[in-house]
Amino acid sequence: MQHAVGGPLPPHRPGHGPAGWTHSAQHPGPPPGPPPGHPAAPPQGPPAGPPPAGHAPRPQQPAHPGPPPPHTGQQPPQGWTGPGPQHPSAAPPSRDTTGHVPLPPGGPVPIPAPPQNDGGTGTATLAVLLIGPAGAGKTTVARHWATSRRVPTAHISLDDVREWVCTGFADPQSGWNDSSEAQYRLARRTCGFAARNFLANGISCILDDAVFPDRPVVGLGGWKRHVGPGLLPVVLLPGLEVVLERNAERSGNRRLSDEEVASIHGRMAGWYGSGLPIIDNSKYDVETTARVLDEVLARSIASPPAW
Repeated sequence: MQHAVGGPLPPHRPGHGPAGWTHSAQHPGPPPGPPPGHPAAPPQGPPAGPPPAGHAPRPQQPAHPGPPPPHTGQQPPQGWTGPGPQHPSAAPPSRDTTGHVPLPPGGPVPIPAPPQNDGGTGTATLAVLLIGPAGAGKTTVARHWATSRRVPTAHISLDDVREWVCTGFADPQSGWNDSSEAQYRLARRTCGFAARNFLANGISCILDDAVFPDRPVVGLGGWKRHVGPGLLPVVLLPGLEVVLERNAERSGNRRLSDEEVASIHGRMAGWYGSGLPIIDNSKYDVETTARVLDEVLARSIASPPAW
């Protein structure tokens, strides 16, 4: 005759797992029977018929015990090593483990200190504003100068920031109005905020914009207000024929009419005599222009222009 293995499971106790839950600890044997002369304790659960002769009574159990109950602040079942929610009394994780990197707040950019070496800006942390008409090569030269430096340097193009506005973009080529002026001011303020934060965290930056000497709305005053007195402006002004040729290679809303390019170039000539450094890159390639720009900036650091 086959006999049942083991005995009835112990009754469930709070903090020791539900009835029927098993773990890696050895299951205890059957509890000792009642002492002689004492009746047995009434069975738990619904009444059942008399057991067959030779078989010990067993309580009904579910075929497949479920997972442990949700954590209620008590200790997990003995032997349970699986994952679970953190105990409420545990200390919160340190900020050092969350990936949070404290950044210093950005403020007005001060005048940079003179570089330690000769022949360029070296490792100086500085903010540069490259000015020029459409087709002067501002964006190309600015990016090349930023990528050729030995220290972290960012390039911020105002035209790129203006074109972040996808729906409702006020293109100045369609006419300068309140909307195009408002979006220009917003883009300039955004560029200035980015430049201050880059500089505050040890990253130089170069910005490029078509700033006019005779138009305060798109003049230097706004840049100085949003970036700080340490901003170093440099004018990139090649000849008209070079500007027209480069503009013809453009596409989309970056390409202007020849009449508009000639008008902008003529107004940019007002920078002569302003005291700002001017680079005529009509006969320079991009690499040479970037090297000349670095030399001009080194002189500007030693003797900042009055603007």
